[in-house]
Amino acid sequence: MNATSYSSPVDKLLTYGDCRNFRDWPNYLDLGFGPEHVNDLIRMATDEALNQSESDGLEVWAPIHAWRALGQLRAESAIAPLVEFFDQVEPDEAWGPSELPEVMGMIGPAAIPALAEFLSNPEHTMYPCTYAGDSLAEIGKQHPAVREECIRSIVVAVENFEKNEPDLNGFLIANLLDLKAVEAAPVIERAFAADCVDPTIAGDWEDVQVEFGLIESRKTERGYSLFDRLFKDEASEDEEGVVDDDTVGEPSTIAQNNRKTRKAEKLKIKNKRAMVKKSRRQNRKKK
Repeated sequence: MNATSYSSPVDKLLTYGDCRNFRDWPNYLDLGFGPEHVNDLIRMATDEALNQSESDGLEVWAPIHAWRALGQLRAESAIAPLVEFFDQVEPDEAWGPSELPEVMGMIGPAAIPALAEFLSNPEHTMYPCTYAGDSLAEIGKQHPAVREECIRSIVVAVENFEKNEPDLNGFLIANLLDLKAVEAAPVIERAFAADCVDPTIAGDWEDVQVEFGLIESRKTERGYSLFDRLFKDEASEDEEGVVDDDTVGEPSTIAQNNRKTRKAEKLKIKNKRAMVKKSRRQNRKKK
């Protein structure tokens, strides 16, 4: 990558450093960034050459620094290009799937319409849609005044449960649980009743009811393990033992614990299903 493609101070991000060496996000505004640099930061954040680079140089980290800076600038003009960029972000990436929703949360309520439209568009595949759902949940948490609007946007997507992949329904229900959206319980119940939800993502209907406070505890024995999804391939190939549900945890915490690791699940699921080849873009994300 030719550093002269970006003017100062944006070009500083090409050598700013390995993101694994930063405990917290730096204050990128200290580098002198302002509204006048937003267009170049957008271009860097979505730069195909940088995002696909297998180089050992520091420039491979520049897109991450750029989208973080856009979040800190609350750059509303970055919403459309970053949401469009979701389609280019592989689910096995540790940085994009986890950080882009956080960036959207920082930019704020102005991103809701674009995210809702993206989520409702059947042309987008499942994992990019999960980034949109995560982004709406993040906005709802960071900006309580628009929480209900974020919930409505996610509910609209869940209402298409028969057309959605069961995995997507599970992730969207996890977003609603994160937002404590008990008002969404009726549509969630219908999705489970139609057998359109993978219960290994956010739990089954009883787990959801427990977390929403609609019932005190499970009334039936759980018919699945939350580790089934991660280990089902190994179990079928190696015939290793099944995880005992007693070791998983109390019913009221199962869905919560699983949601905390759902992005790690995306990585493992993708690796097992697609046999993703190793590349610099993958190796740079290992911590």
